[in-house]
Amino acid sequence: MIQIRKSDILLVLILTMAGCNMKTNINARKDKHEHMASFVLDTTPKVTGIGGILFISENPQKTRTWYGENLGLATNQYGSPFEFRNANRPAEINYLEWSPLKKGTDYFEPSKKEFMINYRVQKIEALVKKLRENGVTIVDTIEKFDYGKFVHIMDPDGNKIELWEPVDSILTKMGTKTTK
Repeated sequence: MIQIRKSDILLVLILTMAGCNMKTNINARKDKHEHMASFVLDTTPKVTGIGGILFISENPQKTRTWYGENLGLATNQYGSPFEFRNANRPAEINYLEWSPLKKGTDYFEPSKKEFMINYRVQKIEALVKKLRENGVTIVDTIEKFDYGKFVHIMDPDGNKIELWEPVDSILTKMGTKTTK
């Protein structure tokens, strides 16, 4: 008759669990690397998120103050930069700008609307080329700043849209207060 000690059973259980855990960890690492590889390889010219919300205000300073005092937005002379993390690169800080603009501004022209949405994009030059080929109205040329590249287009409803290929690291280095 074979005699099995409790210590032998315990050893088998530990080794079995460790083997399962190793397979789980290997599979998790494999899934993570496959996900990262699909992200890294994605160079499609496209929108990657919202970069800003701009709107008309009778008194932008009063509006910024109201939002700061009542809703806790960290405001500056332009509005409020919202800070968030990149879902694919969590160590990277990204930004969205909330901005009330003075009534009468021509910044939204040729649109007749009182708002404009700024979209974060990747590969802005290739995206503009694609949009032009698709017959989209390109309002201006790509402008380059330290914190990114911008261009404006019109959608079929007459909304002016701002496209922004950001350089978030420059905004981070500026060290302004942000809404989190």
